[in-house]
Amino acid sequence: MNCGFFVGWCSGLKLRANQPDQGLANYGDMVQLTAVQGELAALGGALLWAIASVIYGRMGQRIPALVLNFSKGAIAITLILLTLILGRSPLPDVAPSVVWLLALSGMIGIGLGDTAYLNALRTLGARRALLLETLAPPLSAILAWGTLGETLTLGSWAGIALTLLGVAWVISERTPTIETAIAPLKQGLLWGLLAEFAQATGAVMSRAALVDSAMPPLWSTVIRLGGGEVIVLLLLLGRRAQIRNTLPTLTRRIGAAIVIAAVGGTYLAIWLQQIALKYTATGTAQTLLATSPLFVLPLAALWGETITPRSVLGVGIAIAGIALLFQA
Repeated sequence: MNCGFFVGWCSGLKLRANQPDQGLANYGDMVQLTAVQGELAALGGALLWAIASVIYGRMGQRIPALVLNFSKGAIAITLILLTLILGRSPLPDVAPSVVWLLALSGMIGIGLGDTAYLNALRTLGARRALLLETLAPPLSAILAWGTLGETLTLGSWAGIALTLLGVAWVISERTPTIETAIAPLKQGLLWGLLAEFAQATGAVMSRAALVDSAMPPLWSTVIRLGGGEVIVLLLLLGRRAQIRNTLPTLTRRIGAAIVIAAVGGTYLAIWLQQIALKYTATGTAQTLLATSPLFVLPLAALWGETITPRSVLGVGIAIAGIALLFQA
């Protein structure tokens, strides 16, 4: 995920693994952007993640997913730590178990989940990979229901079913562009489903760590990103010979693209997410944050993908399901 989506998601929700955490409000107070409407901030975050996904998808054709994941994580950690230092936000005194649980959630959700997502981007393209991300809220809701005892109403189940219907309808569509331009659909779907399951698992673990903790969301983000970086680094070391042979020459253009995607899709998206969750209702904010698949449609069209009325309607159905899930 977008890591950004799951960070805010683990900070507040009504019934999921990530919404209303008081630390979000603290961060919003820090940036003093009271004139910014939460709805616009949420849409801005969704747009940035859509753009970042397109960039990662293009870069993924040349750069291994592990390298991309490690690079974006390092950039995001640096920027968030600078923000915390400038904002004079010290790490609160919390139980070590909270830190370890957050780190473990990052290992699973970011280290493994984001790596799988970047592989899904490479094989499916940004449009379908982002659509699969709409499965994360329903998956997390179900996992939280099964492990944390959180309540799922009839409306929640209806929202889950609607989201699944929208995703299945789009994924089952066959177009000449998809069949000729994107590598094995089954492999991409496997990566995508693995990514959403890992990210949902990480989100629920974060929820368990944060629910009775004074840990601010930005600090929890740094800890989760750090845990993810540890796993990615170990995987990189284990495959260093293979990866070294596939790495392209690092040019200014490639470096700039990675930095832009990391700053926009992770750091700024998280920042906008905090503002959205402070200045608008949780359900509204999270639904708008999930609209990245809509923003990516015109971008995908520019790259030559066939955008059919069925694909647009399917995305709308999936997002409507998320809205129902949050409002139930």
